[in-house]
Amino acid sequence: MAPTDESVVHGSKARPQDLPSVDKLLRLGGVAALLAEHGHSLVAAEARCLLDALRTRALAGALDAASVQPDALGAALAERVQARLAPRIRAVINLTGTVIHTNLGRAILADAALARLLAVMTAPNNLEYDLATGARGDRDTLVEELLCSITGAEAATVVNNNAAAVLLTIAALAREREVIVSRGELVEIGGAFRMPDVMASAGARMVEVGTTNRTHPQDYERAINEHTALVMKVHTSNYAVQGFTAAVDEATLAGIAHARGVPLATDLGSGSLVDLARWGLPREPLPQEMLAAGCDVVTFSGDKLLGGPQAGLIVGSKAAVGRIRKFPMKRALRMSKLPLAALEATLALYLRPERLAQDLPTLRLLTRPTEAIAALANALAPQVAAAVAPRFAVEVVALQSQIGSGSLPVDRLPSAGLALQPVGTAKKGTGTALDALATALRSLPLPVIGRIADDRLLLDLRCLEDSAPFVDQLAMLRERLA
Repeated sequence: MAPTDESVVHGSKARPQDLPSVDKLLRLGGVAALLAEHGHSLVAAEARCLLDALRTRALAGALDAASVQPDALGAALAERVQARLAPRIRAVINLTGTVIHTNLGRAILADAALARLLAVMTAPNNLEYDLATGARGDRDTLVEELLCSITGAEAATVVNNNAAAVLLTIAALAREREVIVSRGELVEIGGAFRMPDVMASAGARMVEVGTTNRTHPQDYERAINEHTALVMKVHTSNYAVQGFTAAVDEATLAGIAHARGVPLATDLGSGSLVDLARWGLPREPLPQEMLAAGCDVVTFSGDKLLGGPQAGLIVGSKAAVGRIRKFPMKRALRMSKLPLAALEATLALYLRPERLAQDLPTLRLLTRPTEAIAALANALAPQVAAAVAPRFAVEVVALQSQIGSGSLPVDRLPSAGLALQPVGTAKKGTGTALDALATALRSLPLPVIGRIADDRLLLDLRCLEDSAPFVDQLAMLRERLA
C-alpha cells in the first residue's frame, strides 16, 4: 500500500508494506516528467530496482519513514535514472604530472582532429569510396600518402593500435617460421603485453640471441638459417639498461639480414615523427631514420608522442607492407572511420612543423615554459588554500613532470604545482587524510587527478591550460571537506 500520514511518522522506521507498487510509484505527480523525458521502459526498470533496494532496507529495519514519502520517492527515482544514463567514460583534469598518461587516455586530440571527427560523424563519408573513379576505395589510402610523405616510406598501412601492428607484422611475414630478436629487447608493456607472447600469438617461433645487456652482430649472423623469416628489433622505450651494454644498430642489422634475404622489422613503440630535441626534449628514434637505415617495416603508435588517436602505424617497403595489408588478420584489426579521420587530421599538422608546438596539444604541453606553470601555481595557491583549510596547508613547489607512463618514462621535465599537506594530523593518520582528499577531488563533477608522494598530495599544473573549470569546483570541494 502507499504510505499515508497515519502510517508514516517523521523519525520512525518504514515497513515493507509502506512502499507503493511500481505502478503507483510511476503515477506519482513528480514522476510524470521523468516518463515524458525518458520513456516508460527505463523509468519503470529503475523504479523496480529502487523499490527492491528500499524493501531490503525496510526488512532490516533500516529504512527511515521519510524515505517513502512521495516527494522522496520521486527524487530518489530521478536520481537513479540520471545515474543510469551518466557516462562511464568522463573528462578529467590531469594534474598527475604525466603528460601522456596511459590510464587517462594518452594524447589529447588537436582542434583540427576534433573538427574532422565532427564532420565525419554528422554525414556520410568516402571511407571506402574513390571519389575520382566512383568505384570502391581502400581506407588505407586516406592516410597512406601523408605517412609516406612524412616518413619517406614506400608504403603504409594502419591498424587499431601498435600492439596490433606488431602482431600483424609478425603474423604476415613470419607465421610458422622463426623470428630473431635480441634477448635484451623482450619487452613487456602495460597490461602484461609481452613480446614473447606476441610472437606466439602470431604463430611465429621466437629465437633469442645475445644476452640481457649485450648483443653483437655475430649473434644474429649465427642465428639466421633457412627457417628464419624475420629479424626483429624492439626499441626499449619504457626502460633502460645501463652500464656494460652493447646493441646492434639498425643499419648494421639491416646489412646482416638483407645479405641473407631476410627482412628487418623494428618496433618504435611511442614513435615520434619529429626530432624532439628541437624543443629541448629527450630525443627519440624516428621512423624516417629507421627506414633510411634499411628497415623493411617500422611500427609505432598514434596516440603517444605522435599526439593523435589510438592507432598502430606500419610503414616500410612496398613488398613488406603489401604482404601485411593482404594478410587476412588485417581486416579484423583495421581502424574505424572516426580514429582514421582524427589520424589524418593529426598527420596533416606535421606538414607545418613550424606550427607544431602550437597546434599539437601533446607537444604544446611538453614544451610549456616552467615560468608560466609556476605563475599559475602562485595564482591558484590562495584559492586552493581557502578551499581545503583548515584541514590542509597549501604550498607552491617545484616539481618534475613525466613525459609518459609508457613513453620516455624515465625522463623528467621541470614543472611546478601545489603540495597539499594535512595540518594537525599525526604521522600515522597522514595517509588516511591524503586518501580522503584525493577521493574528494576525484568525486567532483569534473574529477581532479593528482598524485600522492612524500606525505603530500601533489597537483602538477603542467597540463592545466584552462584553470577556470578547476577553480569553479573549489567551492564544492570546500563543502565536501567540511
